[in-house]
Amino acid sequence: MWSFQKLLFNLCSALNCVSSVAGLIHVFGYEGRDGKVSCSYPHGYENYEKYLCRNDCDYSDILITTSQMNKSRHFIYDDKSARIFTTTISNFLSTDAGNYWCGVSRNAKDIYTEVKLEIRQDMCCSTVNNIQGHEEGSVSISCPYDSDSVNNLKYICRGNRPSTCLQQAVITSDTEQNGRLTFKSDTNSRIFKVTISKLTLNDSGLYLCGVQKITQEDVFSAVELKVKEWCCLKSHQIRGNVGRPITLQCPYPPQHRNNRKFVCKGSQRSGCSDIMIGQSRFSLHNVSFESFSVTITQLEEEDAGTYWCRSDPEWTVGNYTQFHLSVGLPDAVSYSLSVGLPVVLLLMLTIILVKVYRNKCHKVKETKVIADGNKLDFTEQDVWGGEDVYQNHDAVVMRSKQQNASYYVDDVNGDEADYENFTAAESIYGNQ
Repeated sequence: MWSFQKLLFNLCSALNCVSSVAGLIHVFGYEGRDGKVSCSYPHGYENYEKYLCRNDCDYSDILITTSQMNKSRHFIYDDKSARIFTTTISNFLSTDAGNYWCGVSRNAKDIYTEVKLEIRQDMCCSTVNNIQGHEEGSVSISCPYDSDSVNNLKYICRGNRPSTCLQQAVITSDTEQNGRLTFKSDTNSRIFKVTISKLTLNDSGLYLCGVQKITQEDVFSAVELKVKEWCCLKSHQIRGNVGRPITLQCPYPPQHRNNRKFVCKGSQRSGCSDIMIGQSRFSLHNVSFESFSVTITQLEEEDAGTYWCRSDPEWTVGNYTQFHLSVGLPDAVSYSLSVGLPVVLLLMLTIILVKVYRNKCHKVKETKVIADGNKLDFTEQDVWGGEDVYQNHDAVVMRSKQQNASYYVDDVNGDEADYENFTAAESIYGNQ
């Protein structure tokens, strides 16, 4: 049966008598992805068998029929209401490229529609346009298109896989705004631009610009975006003294020559405030082709902080310099404090030691009393007791806390009496 149909097909092809309901159908696919081949047929053939074959449509060239529905890598579905049958080919191979035929079986000659399948590698592109941006800044991706695509759908996606680019598009010409992305098209220059604002490091990578084509493969161009960190830019550590001036030297790119130059203060770029307005102590001078200077007169402690030299409202590379300013006391004051403070401390320590020594000597003297020719030691508690009376003693020794001295008590009359008694005794022994 199929051998006869092959003979008939070859004969009709040679004689150009193949019946076709449509012109040549172009189908484009990507290696490793799935693809569909859709063919229409005339009214009245809804219940006829349909099939997809390739090359000469020999029996071995028949890939699938509607009576089989599912076969290996092929699946067929007949939408009788739309009179279109579609064959899905999974996991395209490079060998799948070539000519195919959509067929409708009939008793006479079959109805055929020619299909040309092209298989491409699922990557793009041989030429890549490189652009750069900086963290927290913005960048525009420019994508060209031809004059025949002015009204066609345009889109942009991440990665380099054309097969899924439209499905994974981050923005299209149907949507002018999508979060941080903005779409604009210039029909005169035939370029559409996608602007990404508030850039992050994660925005780095490959992007594909896509222009949809109706009868052929979509057209793509590739852009590689690299987002740089702000932390990698050089900053300067400077120190000034209270009451004295200091000058900040600010380089800027030549293209900002006519831009306004200024300095702002703040720990973060986004929150720094312009200090050139309403500040008489800040002056801008020495503006050259490459740099300008800002002088702060009569430094104050409150001037310490982070400063940013700016030559453009946008935070782009090369239009600012960062300074970390610390403010201290003048060198002379610092030297006086560093030398004088230890001397004062040493003097105070000496005074304290002298007082402690004197107090100890004072207590020792208070506890020494000599009475009747003998040295008597009294405790401090005894001193603060007021008085001590010794009975049956010829002399009473009193110690005064206020005088801080030793008293010698001599009872002259008593000694004389004792002497007299001693003499009398001697007379007695002498008489003996």
